Amino acid sequence: MSPLPTMRERIVEAAVAMTTESGWSAVTMGSIADRVGVSRQTVYNEVGTKPGLAEAMILHELDRFLGVVTAAFEAHPTDLVDAIRAAAGDVLELAQDNLLLHAVVSATHGADTELLPLLTTHAESLLAAAKLVVRDRVTPYDIRLDVDHLDAAIDMVVRVVLSHVMQPSAPPARTADDIAWIAARVLRS
Repeated sequence: MSPLPTMRERIVEAAVAMTTESGWSAVTMGSIADRVGVSRQTVYNEVGTKPGLAEAMILHELDRFLGVVTAAFEAHPTDLVDAIRAAAGDVLELAQDNLLLHAVVSATHGADTELLPLLTTHAESLLAAAKLVVRDRVTPYDIRLDVDHLDAAIDMVVRVVLSHVMQPSAPPARTADDIAWIAARVLRS
């Protein structure tokens, strides 16, 4: 049985739902308080300002995506290329159905420009967090790359996956196969 969500988690989940239903501009601390059934002050105490809420939403979604990456690597402890394929495929599958991500991406196409800062102001820290998780997962594998080249390979894989999260060009499984093929060439060279 999973633990009950904390107040902060309930607030963030309500904000995600409201953003996907009505757009970020319709999200207010008062509307979140009403939805969760708490006072506006409770919402402010948990997440601070609206930009703080946006950051909490991003971190919530990032945790979901990184959890998928971790599970994929754990499912393939002896084959790094298969782990990369599984992680890329699972991330792309999750992204395909992620309503908040679609709301953020639509902001880049003019739908709700208030969401654009969610993407741009946190891009560097999100990228760094993703690379750190992948690096931790890759460490147990027998890789014959020096640290600098390993970092470059991890950066390449993470950036390619994120690029396909933002702008898919093929079904997730096909893209994951392509990313694994590239990773195999780099790792076996």
